[in-house]
Amino acid sequence: MGPGDLSEVLAPLPASKDSRLLVGRETFDDAGVYLLSDEIALVQTVDFFAPIVDDPYDFGQIAAANALSDVYAMGGQPLTALNIVAFPTGDLPLSVLTEILRGGQDKVHEAGAYIVGGHSITDTELKYGLSVTGRAHPAFLLRNDAAKAGDRLILTKPIGNGILATALKKASAGDEKFAPIMTENVVAVMLAGMKALNGPASRAALAATVKCATDITGFGLLGHASHIARASNVTLRIHAASVPVFPGTFEAWSAGASSDGLKRNAAYVEPMVKWTDQAPEMRAVLSDPQTSGGLLVCVPQGRVAQYLSKVEGAIEIGEVIGREESAIEVN
Repeated sequence: MGPGDLSEVLAPLPASKDSRLLVGRETFDDAGVYLLSDEIALVQTVDFFAPIVDDPYDFGQIAAANALSDVYAMGGQPLTALNIVAFPTGDLPLSVLTEILRGGQDKVHEAGAYIVGGHSITDTELKYGLSVTGRAHPAFLLRNDAAKAGDRLILTKPIGNGILATALKKASAGDEKFAPIMTENVVAVMLAGMKALNGPASRAALAATVKCATDITGFGLLGHASHIARASNVTLRIHAASVPVFPGTFEAWSAGASSDGLKRNAAYVEPMVKWTDQAPEMRAVLSDPQTSGGLLVCVPQGRVAQYLSKVEGAIEIGEVIGREESAIEVN
């Protein structure tokens, strides 16, 4: 389901009114935040999806990292998680599910949190994810409505893993034109990126007294950037040449590795974006749905060097400017 579909579905529903609800659904932020006391806020999120890689242990790790990322994107620390499982018991051995759950548990433990239970159903399609609860200090939240003109845009992971995951599936299915692209090194770099936790990037943002961030997942870089622009009433100017892209991504797209999610994302953001002669492959990558992508952080100019020195692989890709006609400018 694309962001435009979500807007249509949620529009008729009344918004919650409670002063303790610090972040609800209105700004399409990454998680809900509920005030428990002057020093503790509860951060809650849920995410699950079908496998994007064949190895069940890798899939469990990626799905867990993806769900945990929403807590980090709010400036929170994960505390507990519940497994969510749909499993085709008649088609796959239960040992596959054991490996998925082991991967998820290992990643949750790496985050310093605990699996405390879950729920499973029998389904025709395998799906796995987590419902995660974390905590944050209410005065030190990362929100998508707090970007200010002059902030610099920092992206902490490359993009393009949606295109690469599609290419990997096609290669595994025997499509020979993808085999030379999806080399062992390309796959390893993609997997390492998706399995990496966003905890260090989140903690570095809090240390630099950053107020605005989001994580780049299913709506792609431009989709999540548009949420910041709308919620903060600013325009995000992105320098396409500075955006880090996973090795092999452009080649995979040129060979035909696209997805319906990419097309929906591109259609959704098109009215909001002012383009400056971008090549088709770059437009595609900027709309590519990501799994367990990095954080997009709006860092005050005077703290950019501090932030970049603390987050390996983070790159400045643009800046926040006052609201223009378009929510996003790509040059």
